[in-house]
Amino acid sequence: MIIKIDEYSDTPIYQQIRNQIVMGISDGRLSAGEQLPTVRALALEMGINTMTVSKAYQMLKSEGYILTDRKNGARVRQELAQSGSLSDANLLELKRIASEARLSGVKKETLLHVIEDAYKDAKGGR
Repeated sequence: MIIKIDEYSDTPIYQQIRNQIVMGISDGRLSAGEQLPTVRALALEMGINTMTVSKAYQMLKSEGYILTDRKNGARVRQELAQSGSLSDANLLELKRIASEARLSGVKKETLLHVIEDAYKDAKGGR
């Protein structure tokens, strides 16, 4: 999986890395049990500080997406916990997006279609 960073984005680089790995797990580009690059290797490949990658991996670990250990490095979890609900942070982000869409004149039906398409894409088009 190739991670692309937008250096001009307001989103911190560690968050961009985290987001792209989550999307990769969701859409099937990253499989359960798949080995992720080491912190050092990914930082070197991307030309960023190792602490940035480490922070992204720590977030992913605390959120339950990956497992890490010194011997085997970072791997995508075999089984992901499914709460069946959005986290408070994700709900807030969704509300922000809906608010901006409404203020931009996007109709509710159009926004719902965009969300449906994004959900399909997150499932690898299934």
